[in-house]
Amino acid sequence: AVAVAGSPARVFDAPFVPDAANGHLESSVSLSDLDVPAIARLDPALRTAMTDAETAAGMRFDITSGWRSTEYQQWLFDDAVRVYASEEVARQFVATPERSHHVTGNAVDIGNLDAQLWLQQHGAQWGLCQIYANERWHFEIATTPGGTCPAQLPDAAG
Repeated sequence: AVAVAGSPARVFDAPFVPDAANGHLESSVSLSDLDVPAIARLDPALRTAMTDAETAAGMRFDITSGWRSTEYQQWLFDDAVRVYASEEVARQFVATPERSHHVTGNAVDIGNLDAQLWLQQHGAQWGLCQIYANERWHFEIATTPGGTCPAQLPDAAG
């Protein structure tokens, strides 16, 4: 909390600033960057599946987002509401903390297009699926290895 000068009786919470401890990434990272909370706090099964798929693909999967804190996810959602001037529209692009699989460590976003396209075609071999039709970069474990990915949701609103 921060006291406002000239008004000691009024105390305001400091604004949230995303940082690495909350899962914010300044730039893409590797799945092997286990000192980075966004990677270290991924569900181990997801991290293993992604690492195995990355090895099979023969290319690095640039991770642009992984695990996120509840506070960071709320900040992203609030920012989307501000940008789109509508909670309904914002929900199409950013899930609330209660619905986001990033908060549970069960989702990753891939930055490089070649890796995205490769995962779309081959990811199901490791249970990895693109979840949202409007987010080709967002992957989660959504089937058993070698299974069939479920139909994509139109967007984060479902």
